[in-house]
Amino acid sequence: MKRKKRWTSDPFMGYLFVLPAVACLSAFFICPILYAFYLSFQHFSFLNPELSSFVGLDNYLRLFTDQRFHRALWNTTLYSLGVVPVQVSLSLLLALIVDSKIKGKTFFRVTYFLPTVTSSVAVSVMFLYLFKKEGLVNLFLSQFGIQGRSWLMDVDFALPSIMLMAIWTTVGQFMVIYLAGLQEIPQDLYEVARVDGAGGWRQFWHITLPLLKPTTFFIVVLSIIGTFQVFDQMYIISKGDGGPLNATLTVVLYLYNEAFKQFDMGYASAIAFFLFAVILILTIIQRKIFKDETYQ
Repeated sequence: MKRKKRWTSDPFMGYLFVLPAVACLSAFFICPILYAFYLSFQHFSFLNPELSSFVGLDNYLRLFTDQRFHRALWNTTLYSLGVVPVQVSLSLLLALIVDSKIKGKTFFRVTYFLPTVTSSVAVSVMFLYLFKKEGLVNLFLSQFGIQGRSWLMDVDFALPSIMLMAIWTTVGQFMVIYLAGLQEIPQDLYEVARVDGAGGWRQFWHITLPLLKPTTFFIVVLSIIGTFQVFDQMYIISKGDGGPLNATLTVVLYLYNEAFKQFDMGYASAIAFFLFAVILILTIIQRKIFKDETYQ
């Protein structure tokens, strides 16, 4: 018994238990990242791997002169600026509604959350039919005498149309997170505020918003990461080319095209690490803005 107790309490057993997880993490996550970082300094193609050569920082310097990459970065930035504020604001509003004492709030919770668990491919195909020239959107507008257009084929409206789709499919997820944050706020604070004569708006501004600061930070980070990594909607709606006229070309879609259509894995890896640096910087900036991430 003593030998068994000494064996099970040995720190070696702890390392033995985590070894499978560490092995999987290294094989499928850490090693591919390190290899991709190595490729970002190479001119490498899967079609001719024997012709690969070290090019130093050339792939990264190419980012500053690649006009198509600049367009992809600009589209991604516009997409993020358009989607993130609406996602955060609307998800908070919906969370406040379903957290209030209204009838059928369980039904509303399920209804708002349902698009989140729906396949993004199915949603993208649905929006293709909704926003085409003979789609339901134009049919609805025609009832008011408004001439519709092929929204997803229009340079000016293709990206905003996809923004609407992204907001509709993700706002339910963030609503649930906000709802969890609201339910963690002590109700005693609201009772004290009401005794002191604070109305609903003052309670929201001085109690709800400050105590939801950690939740808001978490949601904003997730939202920005998601918008900068958008791919599937753009790929399906533009059929992989970022059209019309690069209006829906995003950084990840451009990365995919360079890697698996042009087979320039070195340049694609450089784009990936540039995107990682951008997301990291934005997260650090948000961390500075939302300094207090714990309830006081």
